Amino acid sequence: MNKFIRYTLPLLLALMPAMVSALNIRDLRYEITDTAIVFPESTQTDVHKLQHNWYLQNYTVLERETSPTAGDMSDETIIKNLQAIPTTIEMPFNSVVKNHIDLYVNRRRSLVEAMLGMSLYYMPIFEEALEREGLPLELKYLPVIESALNPDAVSRAGATGIWQFMLPTAKGLGMEVTTLVDERRDPVASSAAAAKYLKQLYGIFNDWGLAIAAYNCGPGNINKALSRAGASADNPKDYWQIYYYLPAETRGYVPGFIGATYAMTHYADHGISPSLARRPILTDTVHVNSRLHFNSISQILNIPVEELQVLNPQYRQRIIPGDIKPYALRLPSQLVYNYLLLEDSIIAESAKLAPRSVVDLSQQTQSSAGGSRDVTKWHKVRRGETLGSIARKYGVTERQIRRWNGLKSSKVARGRNLKIVVKEAVPEEPKPAPAADTQGQVDVVYEDPDQQPAEAEVSDAAEAAVAVVAGAEPSEADVRLADDPEPEYEEGAPQQAEPVKEAKPAPKTRIHKVSKGDTLYSISRKYGVTVQAIQKANNMSGSALSIDQRLKIPVK
Repeated sequence: MNKFIRYTLPLLLALMPAMVSALNIRDLRYEITDTAIVFPESTQTDVHKLQHNWYLQNYTVLERETSPTAGDMSDETIIKNLQAIPTTIEMPFNSVVKNHIDLYVNRRRSLVEAMLGMSLYYMPIFEEALEREGLPLELKYLPVIESALNPDAVSRAGATGIWQFMLPTAKGLGMEVTTLVDERRDPVASSAAAAKYLKQLYGIFNDWGLAIAAYNCGPGNINKALSRAGASADNPKDYWQIYYYLPAETRGYVPGFIGATYAMTHYADHGISPSLARRPILTDTVHVNSRLHFNSISQILNIPVEELQVLNPQYRQRIIPGDIKPYALRLPSQLVYNYLLLEDSIIAESAKLAPRSVVDLSQQTQSSAGGSRDVTKWHKVRRGETLGSIARKYGVTERQIRRWNGLKSSKVARGRNLKIVVKEAVPEEPKPAPAADTQGQVDVVYEDPDQQPAEAEVSDAAEAAVAVVAGAEPSEADVRLADDPEPEYEEGAPQQAEPVKEAKPAPKTRIHKVSKGDTLYSISRKYGVTVQAIQKANNMSGSALSIDQRLKIPVK
């Protein structure tokens, strides 16, 4: 007994710290508990809205109905399934991990169902980026807890895109973020940046649990937690050993990653229906060197704007600023050849919506001497038009159009008639006699026939004049009355040769209806007049045209 106490007891006492440490590590990793779990913000995603995503509606179909219950949720089943996931990233089981697994496969089953459909398109993009950097492919499930696979997701803190990059981090990784382009929303560009960033984080901590946690809260917060936990070169700590020193959100981040990986891998074991591809979505890219609008691409290629947005979410205003530098446009593979054939038409159509690069003030200065008047016009919204494009056409703002028409948002239905009030210059003319006070008078021009006012008793010549102002094409009789007036005599009455003061004939005009591809230059060539003459006849200061617009063409 004395020999045991003398030789064995000191050895046991020497080994005790290591044994206790190993026990504590096991307790923390497998027995850890947390009564204040913070689930990822993405788990609150509006599933109804996500399920109405254009891609899910048109490219995927459920294999079967999802079961109403999650089935076997015993610890033994979950542990067995976790161990079956082929990964080098540690995925231990504990009560916190089980809570996250239960969240995905039980309480948010419909969210997993929707994400499985989105994964058919996004997961190959993620895998390619991770494989390029030599990283574990299971990291492809990080966007599940970051954004629920929504490229337009924006967190409460301002993190944006499918990988949820904060602006400083994105800029540091060389990503472009401007008013028109946000590469954080581009699945390809953001996946490449995320893979590089994760590789950098793993190089710092040499532990995937710490690297994944650092992706959420930044490497600075992880270093602070390691310091508070007493970590050192001789005493390294892992994620679970610094768990209680981490921010509340990050404490749920690694367990959330494990839960998402489990749900996206073993969904079938818990009665969640897999999504199948209704039809393959094969895409290719073309380089764009001109400013293009999604509406113009949609109109020429007959592709829904929603599909363009799904494939190119990085273009925030649905505008590709290719006139600044080349940009990539992702299209379904079968439309790439059509794009190359019709690129000139798309560029011409987009040019009509382009902002003015030069504003000539000389013409306005010359006409300002005569003052201006308000003219109310009515515009019928056509396919592909937006409030922005309509505002640019008439030289007004979107806010003004909303105010004139009582609109609460920028959305406007096709076929609606919008009230537009524009300023028109009034040339200075000598006034032969005082006229009635017309201050504040507003002239009304009805551009759409559906908005014509009730007919009044007017002469034929007056009706022809109104038709020309309204943009309608006059009949042959109207032209005869306007250009070659003839005196009328009462039947049976003697014709008296009374001296009549000859009126100065009005300039003759023709009406041209603008078709697709028309420009002021092509129209001027067609009628043998100058561009300036057409602009003057129609009170135009620029060269922008819209389809079905009616132009007065001076006749020589």
